[in-house]
Amino acid sequence: DYPRVCAGMLVVKRGALLVLRRGHQPRRGYLDFPGGFVDAGEPIDRAARRELREETGLAVGRITPLGYFWDRYFLRGFGYFPTLNYYWLARWRSGVPKAADDAAAAEWMPLARVGRSGGKLAWKHMTSVLKEVRRRVA
Repeated sequence: DYPRVCAGMLVVKRGALLVLRRGHQPRRGYLDFPGGFVDAGEPIDRAARRELREETGLAVGRITPLGYFWDRYFLRGFGYFPTLNYYWLARWRSGVPKAADDAAAAEWMPLARVGRSGGKLAWKHMTSVLKEVRRRVA
């Protein structure tokens, strides 16, 4: 199976990370990062910016590549398929995130709490993403 490509944006603000609560299945209520599937022909960094805007209303300035992480995704009627998840790191400048699209809530969570006492992570690869964010932000 060929992987679907996903793009996400990790936004940090004074020791906190922007996280979403998933509003729909799969994994409704779990913690997630702003991001989603890349459209055909869409540059991956633009997809990450688009998903951030659609899900939170925020826009960011300069972004730096964080890395890519393999995982798998389940869709009812299709089953499991591999995903290649690209992430960028950005610093918050202004604006208040408002949950939209498929996000039920958007919040700034202390980076130390994300994935620990702040709720369950939606996808397995997010643990590796958090390690990389903590390494770069610390």
